[in-house]
Amino acid sequence: MNRPEGLWTTRPETDADVAAVRAIELAAFETPLEADLVDALRADPAWIPGLSVVALTPDGTPVGHALLTRCHIGEEPALCLAPVAVLPAYQRTGAGTAAVRAVLEAARARGEHAVTVLGHPEYYPKFGFGRASAHGIRAPFEVPDEAMMVLGLTDRPLPAGTIRYAAPFGL
Repeated sequence: MNRPEGLWTTRPETDADVAAVRAIELAAFETPLEADLVDALRADPAWIPGLSVVALTPDGTPVGHALLTRCHIGEEPALCLAPVAVLPAYQRTGAGTAAVRAVLEAARARGEHAVTVLGHPEYYPKFGFGRASAHGIRAPFEVPDEAMMVLGLTDRPLPAGTIRYAAPFGL
């Protein structure tokens, strides 16, 4: 079952994937909060078509998911990477990495400028994320400095300020 990350097929989520994405989120996390968040974000202006990506098995079954939605750093538009989830049987197989790389590439292709993530400081730097505080970017709540990260997708300097999340995040 272990497939090198480059061998995973990824694509944007379709309407037919909604139930599968919810099942991935429910299986990957201890509570339904992330699954409910994804459902709420689909109905929110922060949702950007094409920036919800699934990783697929060879038979086309979604097993991984990565989502980017609109947020702001200060007043500047940015993206928030959350959640990233993989069915437990497929974790540590490259499915999540493939979904994250694909969604970041889709954001780059759209001309997006910056992506924030609150996550494991051992995992996200492999995608180019670094400490947000080094750029004057902070979360609107208390968080370990090493867990709040940002990635620039262009050559422009990153904006500084407090991250403003979409309403479904409840912050």
